[in-house]
Amino acid sequence: MIHAVVDDAYFFEVQEQLRQKHCRGIRADSTGVRWASLPTSPSVLAGNAGHQRLGERGALSCASATVSTFPLVTFEDVPGFLPGTAQEYGGIIKHGAKLLYAFAEATVPKVTVITRKAYGGAYCVMASKHIRTDVNYAWPTAEIAVMGPEGAVDIVYKRELDAAANREQVRREKIEEFRDRFANPYAVADRGFVDSVIQPRDTRKKLIQALAMLETKRAQESARRSMATFRCKFSVRGSIV
Repeated sequence: MIHAVVDDAYFFEVQEQLRQKHCRGIRADSTGVRWASLPTSPSVLAGNAGHQRLGERGALSCASATVSTFPLVTFEDVPGFLPGTAQEYGGIIKHGAKLLYAFAEATVPKVTVITRKAYGGAYCVMASKHIRTDVNYAWPTAEIAVMGPEGAVDIVYKRELDAAANREQVRREKIEEFRDRFANPYAVADRGFVDSVIQPRDTRKKLIQALAMLETKRAQESARRSMATFRCKFSVRGSIV
């Protein structure tokens, strides 16, 4: 997907050896505009944003892009945070908050493309409209909701499913109903959390338009934010993120 939107299908991948552990930091060009990309990989842990080091490394990538004044482009396919006591003891809340803070405080242009799943807290953390992302796009295949249709139906319709004579058939019908009503980009776009639902083939064109529009973006930095950026500069010094 990255190859399809960058110039000459070329991008420079940062820390390629860590690809299997966290979202990747990529610097690329698109019609002369240099930008940093943070995609999530559904082939690793089903795309869950749950690895303890994910938040820290992703936050450093955001900080590096901010310090270098590279626009941030996020390709999102994340079903949520990885559950489990091991993740909790490993500090998933603390490290996830670092990524949330880095995205929210980044003053560079921010564009997000939701390609498939965007569930729960992980959706909010990954450069959503709720944390001041400038432009948010979604493909028609995007599913944006608190949780997946399967899990939601098992909880919301538990009594009805238990009383049903043909439980599996009723469950399938409820899942389709839930997906049509809630787990789609149109319900979210109606509330203003997605700027536009775009076709995959139009992704490159829409990114170019968004980056051109945001080229003159000027964010007002508070003293607190300036100090945070100052700390980020030193946190990324000596490491490629």
